[in-house]
Amino acid sequence: MNLKELTQMYDFKGKTVVVTGGAGILGGEIACALVGCNANVALVDRSPEMAERLVHRFDPAGGRAIIVYGDVLNREVMDGCLERVVSEFGQVDALINGAGGNSPKATTNPTQSFFDIPDDAMRFVFDLNIIGTILPSQIFGRYFAERGEGNILNISSMNAFRPLTRIPAYSAAKAGVSNFTQWLAVHMAQEYSPNIRVNAIAPGFFLTDQNRFLLTDKETGELTARGQSIIAHTPMARFGDPEDLLGAVMWLLSPASAFVSGIVVPIDGGFSAFSGV
Repeated sequence: MNLKELTQMYDFKGKTVVVTGGAGILGGEIACALVGCNANVALVDRSPEMAERLVHRFDPAGGRAIIVYGDVLNREVMDGCLERVVSEFGQVDALINGAGGNSPKATTNPTQSFFDIPDDAMRFVFDLNIIGTILPSQIFGRYFAERGEGNILNISSMNAFRPLTRIPAYSAAKAGVSNFTQWLAVHMAQEYSPNIRVNAIAPGFFLTDQNRFLLTDKETGELTARGQSIIAHTPMARFGDPEDLLGAVMWLLSPASAFVSGIVVPIDGGFSAFSGV
């Protein structure tokens, strides 16, 4: 393989990628990078208006990016998303399950012990992360099975490897996403086509709208005690930037990883390798 053949693997011209949670910080950055690599991209989100901040980055793409309302917990809505994207671009080649998140009500804190976490808060976190990954995988996975090819990329978390204090629901839910990724990779390859691949990335600590003021002080911008502890246990001594996800994402979506399925890739600045001493 020569250099030209290698670089062409990362040209997604003619390919269509659906990104759930596409209006978020990480999902939006991934979507923009895919458009920059010539893919057609559908940003699917419950709050499509939030994706408007990305429109100026899509303008040069000439209509290769669309924003679609979607609810990853509603089968009928997600069926409609698939129909809309196929109608717009003719096909779907990859799904990124980027929708997910935590709830403050599902955490332990000085005023709420583990024993007092409400049932509905736990269900919200599990539904959003687990069902919100499985249901779109059913909708788009059936489509890939009928085509005999496709690519599903899930978003797990370093919490799946090493659960953090205070966030039992989110840690357990993301562990489920990692397990489901492995299960689905085997199932799709054995039951439908070895040309359907399923993988996941596991981001470490990235500042997003959800955790920014848990890790940094809103007034001073200085690290909180929790933020300081995270940096102390991250050998690269910084939080991740959204761009730090792109290399692994592009590799897993490209033909360069054609023999890779069922893996969960940590992108964590060395956090998972550090024993603390």
